[in-house]
Amino acid sequence: MLAGRHRHPASDRSRAVWRARLLPLAGLLALAGCGGSSHPAPPTTTAAATARTNTSGCSVVPLPKLGARSEPKPATTLAPRMHYAVTFLTNCGSFTIAIDQAESPHAAASFVSLARRGFFTETIFPRIAVGFVIQGGDPTGTGTGGPGYTTVDTPPAGATYPHGVVAMAKTAAQAPGTAGSQFFVVTEPSAALPPDYAIIGSVTRGLDVVDRIGRLGNAEQQPTMVVEIERVTVKVSG
Repeated sequence: MLAGRHRHPASDRSRAVWRARLLPLAGLLALAGCGGSSHPAPPTTTAAATARTNTSGCSVVPLPKLGARSEPKPATTLAPRMHYAVTFLTNCGSFTIAIDQAESPHAAASFVSLARRGFFTETIFPRIAVGFVIQGGDPTGTGTGGPGYTTVDTPPAGATYPHGVVAMAKTAAQAPGTAGSQFFVVTEPSAALPPDYAIIGSVTRGLDVVDRIGRLGNAEQQPTMVVEIERVTVKVSG
């Protein structure tokens, strides 16, 4: 520490915890069938959560029925020169992801395919690390779920993860760019992540909704209320 520089101890401790747990953007993210997870159970709607909705801007909803799901792996990538926008409607509002198929063609095709098949519908964000990321895409809500397959798009060495970028989560044991169905959206100005996570796009509308969700986590990165993905739509344009 530089002499004379003031640092906020609580902020420093929290940021250190987030960074230490980033490998498990990894460890919490074991794919289905790859062993257990210490990820805590999703929250239920409580009276305390109901009271918080007055300031959260989110509607109180019951925990949806969660469980393992699987889908076929796409055989092709997305149509060249077409633009894909994936919109997530949640009980906290909606946000839209513009898909960057050039960056990670296989993960992008998988993500769009899963969205079209309803894989993400009636799932939750089981991990909310305040000031860092929100994470969804696990139909079990435990940190172990996936679609039953993986893709690989090795990220470029200079890959960065700024506010609003959407990338695919993976375990520490998996190769860089491995993707299943679990994704995260960055909520800090620039996440200090290694170039290990396949980038599939960025939020172009509703970033305020992402940030709203991103404030609903506790010190253990658990959501403080149910945040449900109620519906997902895909729009294609030329």
